[in-house]
Amino acid sequence: MALTVPLPRSSSEDGGHGLTRWYEHGLGWATVPGPPVLLPTGLRFDVLELPAAAGHAVLRRVGGTGPVALMGRRMRLLVAAGSAEELPGLLDWLEWGGIALDLAGLGAGGRITAPVPPGWCGSGRPGAAVWLRPPVPGREVESSLPALPALGGPGDAPGLVRLVEAAATECHRLRLTRGRQPLAFS
Repeated sequence: MALTVPLPRSSSEDGGHGLTRWYEHGLGWATVPGPPVLLPTGLRFDVLELPAAAGHAVLRRVGGTGPVALMGRRMRLLVAAGSAEELPGLLDWLEWGGIALDLAGLGAGGRITAPVPPGWCGSGRPGAAVWLRPPVPGREVESSLPALPALGGPGDAPGLVRLVEAAATECHRLRLTRGRQPLAFS
């Protein structure tokens, strides 16, 4: 049975308590009181953070992933807890080591701004953290998160290796595209 959490008109209307209640009671996630309300990483999930332009290309390539948030020009892909510490070694293994990629992993000890749930006021504010693919209250999120097989990744979720490969490729492609300068004689 899914838990129904009443929705205030905005996350600031009650000092963030409704937002905290939605995350803690609706999803079972820990929060750090705000403003802004923060979600600690490394407990239920880790985060791959990359430029939004690269992230949109990743979502087109990879298809179904776990929850995805957007904050300003940064996209945050939720992945299985423990994945952030695997990122440097995984990038090396995929032969992306030593290449400047605007790709980061947030794991144990990290925090992200809690995105405004769909349908809440404030989600249209420029730069506000919002869900592109929200988690579903009452449904365990861990089974939908990309993971390494050794981390117990489920069959439904895309593999972490596939997701990181796509993210590295798109971050590199974006870097190359931004680095193009018009030729002096053109």
